[in-house]
Amino acid sequence: MKFNFSIIIPIYNRPNEMDELLESLTMQNFADQFEIIVIEDGSTEKSDLIVKKYQEQLDVNYFFKEKSGAGASRNFGMKNASGNYFIILDSDVIVPSQYLAEVKKALENNFTDAFGGPDAAHHSFTKLQKAINYSMTSFITTGGVRGKKQALVKFQPRSFNFGLSKKAFENTQGFSKMKNGEDIDLTFRLWENSFTTQLIEKAYVYHKRRATISQFFKQTFGFGTARPLLNKKYPESARFTYWFPSMFIIGIDLSILFLFFGYHQFFYFYGLYFLLLFLDSLFKNKNLMVAFLSVITSFTQFLGYGLGFLESILFPNKKS
Repeated sequence: MKFNFSIIIPIYNRPNEMDELLESLTMQNFADQFEIIVIEDGSTEKSDLIVKKYQEQLDVNYFFKEKSGAGASRNFGMKNASGNYFIILDSDVIVPSQYLAEVKKALENNFTDAFGGPDAAHHSFTKLQKAINYSMTSFITTGGVRGKKQALVKFQPRSFNFGLSKKAFENTQGFSKMKNGEDIDLTFRLWENSFTTQLIEKAYVYHKRRATISQFFKQTFGFGTARPLLNKKYPESARFTYWFPSMFIIGIDLSILFLFFGYHQFFYFYGLYFLLLFLDSLFKNKNLMVAFLSVITSFTQFLGYGLGFLESILFPNKKS
């Protein structure tokens, strides 16, 4: 199969990110032609001048539309793309020079109508961004397979680094109107229509994610609210493990309560866990501050996801 890649990038009020992403795409070690579709989702801080700066170096098309959310913007981009295989990227990523070559190589060796790739922390990222990346990818947090290893079950791509064939898009109509979890929802519908997915480990991107703790909390809270909705929509996908972040937070509360009654062992358990997490991050990042911040970001991740999950369970009709 000959691959004609179309890179789909929705963006909202982040022109500086678009500049970094397009610059990284100019440095691809890739002989084939590829196009880029930028969809401005009703931004007040537009990226049109940034895109124009790269039009002599890249085959890039810019569209401005009314704000409708990332999922609808991705669908808009795929409908206006000329390629036969779409690569969907978030605006807050930087693409390594070998990325497209690795995608093509993997699909030639093992074609699937959809794929996902991991994320990593670039050396230029702030210490907080590196800590957030650790929390989102580490196997000892809720990151798990979002890191670098294949799962024991079928892989669920995430929208920050997501590949989709034109055939699969036309069959499924792309992303749903879900505000959170729309990438997982699409994956389930792909499987229902007999399309296969894979993790391409070498097709990683550098993912900045959120810049503050409060933004990261809001993001993980949204992830948590989405999971019960997905469980209800796809009952066969429900797993007891999705309760773990909520149970973790409830356990911390109980361990503090037990301290007043002289039971310290539960509190020590959490202390030991966060010490292990600190040491693991220190070993991987080689930086004391990043390791310290990793404890904070991992707790934030548990808290955000756990509370979001519980709210969605207890108040399913509440708009987050």
